[in-house]
Amino acid sequence: MVGVVLVSHSKPLADALADYTKMMAPNARVAAAGGLEDGSFGTSSDKIEDAIRKVASPDGAVVLMDMGSAVMTTKMVVSDLEDEDFEASVKLADCPFVEGAVEATVQAQAGSSLDSIVGDLSNIATTHKL
Repeated sequence: MVGVVLVSHSKPLADALADYTKMMAPNARVAAAGGLEDGSFGTSSDKIEDAIRKVASPDGAVVLMDMGSAVMTTKMVVSDLEDEDFEASVKLADCPFVEGAVEATVQAQAGSSLDSIVGDLSNIATTHKL
């Protein structure tokens, strides 16, 4: 099963979104990486790497980020993992954070492939709510 990592500047936000996805996909492999180690706002490369390692499987992992430095920090972490020949494929998703998290976890639980999940997540950005 593809793992899902949720990266946010806010620990409460990342944790709440992970909990929210569990209502839709209770068996999905989800890890939140929110805030800095001291609980303040920011993004932590260590938390992101730990979350990826926690949920990654031979099927891979998809990482969703809220905005700004979360994207930059996640790119750096994934690049470092690739440099060390990390055994699982890790891809970043460019999509709305909440909608993407729900879609990713539901698809992951259903057994969709990493490429399929990332492809579908790219379409969510153009989905209108009204």
